[in-house]
Amino acid sequence: MDFNEQIKQLSKRISTLKNSVVTEEATKTSFIMPFFQILGYDVFNPTEFFPEYVADVGIKKGEKVDYAIIIDGKPCIFVECKSCNEDLDKHASQLFRYFAAAPVKFGILTNGIVL
Repeated sequence: MDFNEQIKQLSKRISTLKNSVVTEEATKTSFIMPFFQILGYDVFNPTEFFPEYVADVGIKKGEKVDYAIIIDGKPCIFVECKSCNEDLDKHASQLFRYFAAAPVKFGILTNGIVL
């Protein structure tokens, strides 16, 4: 199946399930991980798609971004996930804080429906 068909199928799946998916964890499992699999990432390989990547900011310890995409052993993209029912506008500052903690160039804030 080609890329476009896979994206269409995921879109249909999201439309069908979005009222049943009510937590952040369910959103990650049902919508976000399948999307990154379609993009070609091995979401079950922590050397490539690292869950709960530590991104401590200043004196605040224990800060973790939901996923870090790793290339050549270094994080290059952070992915911060929220529940599919969440408005992303109020969470942008959280992702921005993580940028101060690691030399990543890109960040994705998503609720599984909006990137």
